[in-house]
Amino acid sequence: MAIARGTQKPGQTKEQTRLIAQGIQKGIELYKKQQAAKKRELDRKIKKVAVTASSEPASVEVVADMDSSRGNKLAWVLLFLSWLCFGIYFFLGRM
Repeated sequence: MAIARGTQKPGQTKEQTRLIAQGIQKGIELYKKQQAAKKRELDRKIKKVAVTASSEPASVEVVADMDSSRGNKLAWVLLFLSWLCFGIYFFLGRM
């Protein structure tokens, strides 16, 4: 009700202010319900991930190692290509 009174316009009736306060209260309740549902869903996902992670820890490590080796190879390939392009540019510039 305090929020509704704080946003009250001049000439607004008590009934209109009461309806606004009810709308605000319903909005807050709906927001709380949505947040509770999101929290429950997140807790379920976290629990599911924790259960699968505890049952198969070796497979997760293998995937992490494969990703890091791909990134490492990509970095070396890009470095090689950049030096190759620099060399071509340098030698073609002298001609």
